[in-house]
Amino acid sequence: MENERKNTEALNLICEDPWGALPESRQEREKIAGRNRSFFSDVWFRFRRKPTALAGLAVILILLIFALFGPYFTKYSYSDQNLDLVNIPPYLSVFEAEDGSCYFYITQSLKVVVVNKDGTLGRQLTRLREDEKQKMIFFDYNGEEIAIFYGMQPYVIANPVARTVMPRAKVWNRSYVLGTDTLGRDILTRLMYGTRVSLLVAFIAVIVNMVIGIVYGGISGYAGGAVDNIMMRIVDIISTIPLTLYVILIMVLLGSGLHSIIIAIGTVYWVDMARVVRGQVLTLKEQEFVVASKTIGSPTKTILTQHLIPNAMGPILVTVTMLIPSAIFMEAFLGYLGIGLQPPLASLGTMCNDATENLKSCPHQLFIPALVICLIMFAFNFVGDGLRDALDPKLKK
Repeated sequence: MENERKNTEALNLICEDPWGALPESRQEREKIAGRNRSFFSDVWFRFRRKPTALAGLAVILILLIFALFGPYFTKYSYSDQNLDLVNIPPYLSVFEAEDGSCYFYITQSLKVVVVNKDGTLGRQLTRLREDEKQKMIFFDYNGEEIAIFYGMQPYVIANPVARTVMPRAKVWNRSYVLGTDTLGRDILTRLMYGTRVSLLVAFIAVIVNMVIGIVYGGISGYAGGAVDNIMMRIVDIISTIPLTLYVILIMVLLGSGLHSIIIAIGTVYWVDMARVVRGQVLTLKEQEFVVASKTIGSPTKTILTQHLIPNAMGPILVTVTMLIPSAIFMEAFLGYLGIGLQPPLASLGTMCNDATENLKSCPHQLFIPALVICLIMFAFNFVGDGLRDALDPKLKK
């Protein structure tokens, strides 16, 4: 009886308003329905469900902001030198003055630098004399003498009159957050410029490789036959030469410099892109939409640019994200070998090269740029993995 009453009420509502909404039943309310999404929104939906891909994207954005806008917020330049403050670490082991007004820091060259209470670096004290018998080096501090006693390890600063050692303390370097290098240059500022140069080289090289690879691989895959065989044999010949050796030879011929690095990397790394594009074009050119385009008389240029290449953008983007860390590593490797950028320009590779001289005494000078290189490579690899999963329709759930 209850069901008959509900059916009668629903029929009366339909008769009163034939275009009105039908009443929902419990089954209709509980029915699961998927929301329609566009291609890009669906890719973003699947991409953001992978935490590693989002973390990689966040790291890339942070590094881009750090490299592009960071130098505007520092008072140093990548080439500014202060030979009085050489190889100063970011965390200082200091000795507190007897009057408590400041600290004293002993440099690697056995000089004394005044450190203010807020952690900023002050002037270098004037050296007076050295007493080899007492193993002391005397300095003038506001008319009074203080001395470095090097008869014990580690060295200490003492009051030569009272024969007392000043108390130790630890402070952060507020003038140079990441310290200074062998020429007294700010490591943080050079890291900003080095990251900028490395990313610039990578992006320009990848754009060049992308254009050459897409054009070369698209023509080879679409033409097929003898043209494809000849073009692919050229790619095989280039692939037989070790890429690192090929880049080094080009750098030797063109000389060191930013433009030489871009040309060297840009003329080599397109091989993998060409193979990826060729494989995609070979698969897609037999599809119905390509046959239909040929039937209506579309020219080859239109079929390649408007049909084949856009449908192959998924694997192309994934390949691009994998080429960027490879190009950055190659630039850093060339800089480490000393055939990259020339001083005073900075890149992550040249910073690693400069830091090898003081690896034992100042390991942070090498670890900091090496850490940035690792972060960039991991970030782009994670983003590439996320794009591969998001653009693959077989992995759609």
